[in-house]
Amino acid sequence: MSSKAMTVAGVMSGTSADGIDVAVVRITAGEAAPRVTLLAHEGFPFSAALRQAVLAAMNAAATSTSELARLNWRLGIAYAEAVKTTIERHQVKLGEAKLDLIGCHGQTLFHQPQAVAYAGRNFACTWQTGEAAVIAATLGTPVVSNFRPADMAAGGQGAPLVPLLDYVLFADATRGRVLQNIGGIANLTAIPAGAKPEQVIAFDSGPGNMVMDALTQELFGKPFDRNGAYAAEGTVLEEVLESALQNPYFQLKPPRTAGREQFGREYSEKFLMVCKGLSAKPEDALATATALTAETIAGSYKRFARQHMKGCAVDWIVSGGGARNLRLMAMLAERLVPMGCKLAASEEFGMPAEAKEAAAFALLAWQTWHRLPGNVPSATGATRPMILGQVTYA
Repeated sequence: MSSKAMTVAGVMSGTSADGIDVAVVRITAGEAAPRVTLLAHEGFPFSAALRQAVLAAMNAAATSTSELARLNWRLGIAYAEAVKTTIERHQVKLGEAKLDLIGCHGQTLFHQPQAVAYAGRNFACTWQTGEAAVIAATLGTPVVSNFRPADMAAGGQGAPLVPLLDYVLFADATRGRVLQNIGGIANLTAIPAGAKPEQVIAFDSGPGNMVMDALTQELFGKPFDRNGAYAAEGTVLEEVLESALQNPYFQLKPPRTAGREQFGREYSEKFLMVCKGLSAKPEDALATATALTAETIAGSYKRFARQHMKGCAVDWIVSGGGARNLRLMAMLAERLVPMGCKLAASEEFGMPAEAKEAAAFALLAWQTWHRLPGNVPSATGATRPMILGQVTYA
C-alpha cells in the first residue's frame, strides 16, 4: 500500500433529510490503522424543493421512475456543489493539497435489513441515491459510493458503517469509549479499553432526532427544537413513554439497524396522536419524544453493551445534530452518569459533531481505494470483512 497521504472528501446526507455534510480529511497509512486528520468541514441545508422531493421519495407508497431518476441526478448535482464550495471556502487552509478522492454515502431512500419475500424470493435490500458520475465529472475526482450493499450481500445489515472511523479515532488502551451519534436515527459504537477491531459492537438504538423533528415541524412550524427549548418547557407523558418503549424494535438484539421504515412519518403521527389524547400542551409531546430518544439510547446501552465494557471508565462521546439539543443531553446525563459514563462532545477529541459521519465515509472510500475492507462484522452482522462501495472514475 502506498504511504502517500491522500486528501479525501466525505459526503453524507442522513435520515433527517435536512442537508449535506462535507468533511475533508488527510489520510495516511499507519502500522496498525490509518491516520485521519480533519482539514475542513461544512454543512449545507437542502433547498425546500429538494428536501420535499427527498421526503416524498422516502415516504412514497408509489412513485414514478422519472421522479426517481431526476432525484438521483439532482442529488448528484447537490453533492458536487457542496464539495466544490467546501474546497473553495477552505482553500487557504488546504493550501496546495489536491482532492484525491471522494466518498459519498448518498441519500437512503429505502433500507430493509431483514429478508422479506418479493417476486418468489426472500432477501434483504437497500438503496442509496445520488449519481456518482455527476460528482466525479464535475470535480474531476474519482468517487466511491454505494457502500452498504457489499456488507448486506455478506449477510450483514449494511449498517452501521461508522464504527471503523470510531475505532481508528477513539480506541484507547485504558478507557472504554462509546461513540454516540444522534442524527435522524441514534446509533452507538462501544469500544472496550484495549479492544481489537473485532471486539467493537455497534448498533442503532432507535429514533434520534427523527420523531422530535417531525413533532416540532407539526406543532411549532420549525425545522427542529433548537437547543431543546420547547421540550424543556414540557412534562414527559410517562404513560405514552412507557407504551412507546414496548415497541418490538427495542427488544431486538444487535446487530440491528433502523430508519424511516420504523420511526418515520407514520410512527410520528401516531405518537403525536397519543400525546394529544393525554395533554393539550404541545411542549409535553415534544418532551416525551425527547425522553424516548434518551431512554432508548441509555436502555440499549444498559441491555446490550454495558457488559462488554468490562467495568472500566467510559467516555460517552456524542456527535450529530442531537449533540446541540441541551434538553436531550441533560436527559442522557441523568441516565448515563449513574452507569459510570462521562459525557463529552466529539469536538473535545478533535472531531466536530457535524463532521464525524462525513469523515467516516471519507475513510471508507480510502479503504476501498486501497482494496481494504471497510465494514466491522461484529457491528453489522456480516459473515466476513468486505471491501465496500463502487468506484466511479473521473
